[in-house]
Formats: sequence, structure tokens, C-alpha cells
Amino acid sequence: MTRRISLVIAITAIIAMALVGCVTAAVTDTANEKVIHASGNGNVIGTPDRAQVTFAVETENADVKLAQQENALQMTKVIDALVAFGIPKDAMKTTGYTIYPVYDDTKTPLGQKVRTYQVSNTLTVTLHDVNKTGDVIDIAVANGINQARSIQFMLSDEQAQVLRSQALTNAVARARADADTVAAALGTTIVDTKSADIGSSYTPVLFENYRADTAALQSAGTSTPIQTGDITVTAQVSITYTIR
Repeated sequence: MTRRISLVIAITAIIAMALVGCVTAAVTDTANEKVIHASGNGNVIGTPDRAQVTFAVETENADVKLAQQENALQMTKVIDALVAFGIPKDAMKTTGYTIYPVYDDTKTPLGQKVRTYQVSNTLTVTLHDVNKTGDVIDIAVANGINQARSIQFMLSDEQAQVLRSQALTNAVARARADADTVAAALGTTIVDTKSADIGSSYTPVLFENYRADTAALQSAGTSTPIQTGDITVTAQVSITYTIR
């Protein structure tokens, strides 16, 4: 019994010594290293060089097959016209296709009766020349598009990277300026960078449910005016500097 008690005491003492050693090491490391944490934001305004125009052909008929056929003919005419204008087929993709029954308002003992079927085919066109946005809308409407969905102005990967680099440079400069100010106030000097976390983002310019009424414009010999707007790329950095 005495041996067992002695063994337990010895093990407890060893564990306690090990824990004290770990805590001392952690405190020593923290005490010997002086750091300043600083964050910075950088914004760069750029011009979109990509556009995505989304519109749809909507047809309605009491015969669902006829509604589908009419829709297909109109959308084919739209696509052919855009290809003739110079838009490559791989820049166009179907982003929605729906068939909805439209019911009569009156109810019968058997329920509501289907009056017609509504077919909608949505097409998204990606443009590498944003100046063609208005022309594409005019051509699409003239050839059968009757539903306007959205226009989205974006940055290409190459342009986004250029602006992101500029924004990050600005963010780092701001973080370093703040860190230098704090270090000087404390009577210390920054000697190195210990760590850095970065992030960046931008929000495309989006116009939803834009009006594609081009009849008046076409009669006047003008095209749909489209303004791209600007895009702001934002970068954030969080940097830890060592000081002495």
C-alpha cells in the first residue's frame, strides 16, 4: 500500500514538473518577442472589360408543343443574328428553360383548367467588348427577345489581377504607415515582418430587369445607350511586425 502511494506521488510530481516547464517556455517566448499588429485597406477603381447580358424568349400557346416550337424558332433566329454580328457561339449559353401552365381564374368541380402554356428560354451572352452591349440588346430584341433579365459588367481575370495587386500594395502601405506611427510613439523600431494575412474582393456592376424597349430608339436611328459604371476592387491585409 505504501509503495503504491509513493508511486502515485512520484508520478504526480513528474507531471507537475512537466506542466510547469511548458508554461514557463510559453511565457518566455511571448515575453521575448515584441510585436505590433496592423491592418490596412486598399481600394482601386477600374473600368469593366467584360459584360454579360441575359435575356429571354417567352412564348405562350394553348398547345404546349406549339409554344415550344415557336420559342425554339425565335431563339434560333436570335442566336443566328448574334453570330452574324460577330458573337461566337461559345460566348452564348442557355441559363434557363421553363414551361409553366397558365390556369383560368374560374374554378370548376374538377379544379382549375389550364388555359395556355408559357415557355421561357433564357440566354446569357458574354462580351469581351463592353461597347457592344447596346448593339447586342438591339439585335436580340429585333429578332425575337421579349424579356430583359440583367446586364452584369465585370473584370476579366487579367484585369482583376492587375487591380488586385494595386489594391494590395495600397493596403500594405497603409498598414505599414500605421505600424510605423505606433512604433515611433512607443519609442521602438520595426525590424521585421512576422506574418501577413491578405484578402480581396470586388462586386460586379449589376442591372436587373433592365428595359429593352428599343422600338423608339430604332425608329430614331440610335442604339440602346448603356453606361458601364466603375468597379471598385478592395484588398485587406493584417500584418504582424516585430519590434525592438
